[in-house]
Amino acid sequence: MTIKHFSIEYDAINSKNTFTNGDTINGRIIVEVSKQTRIQSLVLIATGKARVCWQEQYGDNHHVYWADEKYYSVQHHILREARQDGTEVIAKGRHIFPFSFKIPDRKLPSSFKSSVGKIVHKFRAELKRSLKLTKKAKAHFTFVSKADMDIPGLMDPQYGCKDKAIKLFGSGTISMDVYTKKMGYEQGEALQIILKISNHSTRSVKPKFILYEKRSFFAQGHRKLWTNEILKQKTEAVAPSTSETVTKVITIPRDLPPSILNCAIIKMEYRLKIRLNVKCASDPKIKLPIVILPEARPVTQTPPSASFGFQTVGNSNQSTWSATPQQTASQPLGPPPSYEENALYPPLPESSKQTAF
Repeated sequence: MTIKHFSIEYDAINSKNTFTNGDTINGRIIVEVSKQTRIQSLVLIATGKARVCWQEQYGDNHHVYWADEKYYSVQHHILREARQDGTEVIAKGRHIFPFSFKIPDRKLPSSFKSSVGKIVHKFRAELKRSLKLTKKAKAHFTFVSKADMDIPGLMDPQYGCKDKAIKLFGSGTISMDVYTKKMGYEQGEALQIILKISNHSTRSVKPKFILYEKRSFFAQGHRKLWTNEILKQKTEAVAPSTSETVTKVITIPRDLPPSILNCAIIKMEYRLKIRLNVKCASDPKIKLPIVILPEARPVTQTPPSASFGFQTVGNSNQSTWSATPQQTASQPLGPPPSYEENALYPPLPESSKQTAF
């Protein structure tokens, strides 16, 4: 085999190996050949795109719904037409081709993966030789979008109220008012809830606080919905004919993925649900939207070096490719399944907790 090794590596800029808008990724393409080899071209392509795909059963028939969305596609020819015959000759051994890529500094959805859809940010390298199959390599990188502070009402106080009349096996009314300081919270931040209960009934009520996620996938005019409870906490019951103010603090898990609200075909939202458990009656409940913002993180990275020319494909801002080797240690990332893999995804796990909306 002439090409013994062909891969892409890149350098981490933080302990989580994540990148955000405007970050520069320094990396290298590694090619190892067993003998002198003629190469027609070596191309590196950076892409960001989303895909959803699922199937639904209608009697004996099933229908597949799918959609794609592209955010950027930037390519650079690292080797091309260096000789008159349109080929480049590389000697036997290991060759390293460094590059530097700047992620477009605009609103892009974060990396995401589920059985129904995914948002992928990755590099792909293609090595072409005459009368040979194109050799390909790829490496995914985890992109976490910067916090979008332009979301309407993000830092405004939230309020909800609900009244309930007890008519069966009891009498009276129950009312509740819920207050939160704001809608947007960083990972790891404390969410304080103030719940005012006026229990003018013959029943006791027990407050429950539930934080859950809501994933929506859109394709061809259809939506697939999946929900999952993240946290569930409760407090002591409020006795009949009493009023009480309950203060509850929920800490947003640090590993909870940020909300995705800037993708047309995938949305990941969060809800805070406050429910009063009432025996032998339907439970009154209030739902408030919660936006999870990425935790701010320091970044230390070397500035991009002198840039190559580049060619842009699709909707993208100009991004920089560089040829200067980097001295930091490489940290390859194990890629998730390929974006181009089987278009049909397995069904959602039955163990997932379903929540009515």
